[in-house]
Amino acid sequence: MEHAFKFCPHCATPLEWIVAAEDGGDKSRLRCPACAWTHWNNPTPVLAAVLECEDRGGRLLLARNAAWSGRNFGLITGFMEAGETPQDGIAREVLEETSLSASRVELIGVYDFQRMNQLIVAYHVEARGEIVLSPELVEYRLFEPAQVKCWPAGTGYALADWLRARGIEPQWIEWSRPSA
Repeated sequence: MEHAFKFCPHCATPLEWIVAAEDGGDKSRLRCPACAWTHWNNPTPVLAAVLECEDRGGRLLLARNAAWSGRNFGLITGFMEAGETPQDGIAREVLEETSLSASRVELIGVYDFQRMNQLIVAYHVEARGEIVLSPELVEYRLFEPAQVKCWPAGTGYALADWLRARGIEPQWIEWSRPSA
């Protein structure tokens, strides 16, 4: 398993894999043999938006990330900043990545994305404005909710739950790459 931590951030000693008996059973962790600092490797929270464009007939905006190969489109996602609520964070991400201003933010649910060691907190975001993509995104598409297709991973399950809550049975596709 590859990790960003190779040396202890406290004393610069090379980290070693240890097996520690914890409440949930044995766990493999990186630990410093000199000062006992432990890299817990907890999942990173990621915010996601099912982005409904209220000034475009309620169509959903899905975008293609510049780092993705292929022609896959997904939800707007990003990381929380220190000192902000998850709701403020996803409204900020929507604004930064699409230039759209959120008028309403409502929790859909929380989803695991173990492949990336992430915990996804998904919101339905109603927004409006002129769409201008950040350099992180290269393209977007607008979909009628009944026409959008979900993917079998993290944010795809959030989209499916949002659709079901509106009486729309999700359609599923396989993406050419695993998605968040």
